[in-house]
Amino acid sequence: MRICVYCGSATGRGERFARVAREVGEYLAKNGIGLVYGGATVGTMGIVADGALSMGGEVIGVLPENLTHGELPHRGLTDLRLVGTMHERKALMAELSDGFIALPGGAGTLDELAEIWTWAQLGMHDKPIGLLNVDGFYDPLMAFVDRMVDEEFLRPGRREMLLLDTDIDRLVQRFRDYVPPQPKWS
Repeated sequence: MRICVYCGSATGRGERFARVAREVGEYLAKNGIGLVYGGATVGTMGIVADGALSMGGEVIGVLPENLTHGELPHRGLTDLRLVGTMHERKALMAELSDGFIALPGGAGTLDELAEIWTWAQLGMHDKPIGLLNVDGFYDPLMAFVDRMVDEEFLRPGRREMLLLDTDIDRLVQRFRDYVPPQPKWS
């Protein structure tokens, strides 16, 4: 099993996001779960990878070639795959993964989360998607998603595709029990 972790090229304010990123990487490795992520050494991306590597875990990084200077590719990975575009990056990360977890992050994390969720709604994959809700980070997003449901832009079953939890162990257990809804257009 491999889980793709979406996270930031920054560490965020304070130590809590970096601490959680390291714990997630360590948890995955300790439980025999491979990590797929953005391939960089910077921010919580590098920290989650280092956490998994410190426990002997498999870590696959996927990085567009044009970011090899700015995002500094992680050279200690099990496998670093360079691709041509961000779209290729996201597609390969999805292909290599059995599920997806978003840690707190910025616009890139939100972009990856929104795209993989959209792909699930369209039936392009049936893999679980989780948000690790560190200190309520994803509460405002989930309130917005609830508004989408209230305003009938989103079916309630589509909202339930986003598994929200504060604990990585519970979240991964929910992945193991996940039953995807029918695709949107079926």
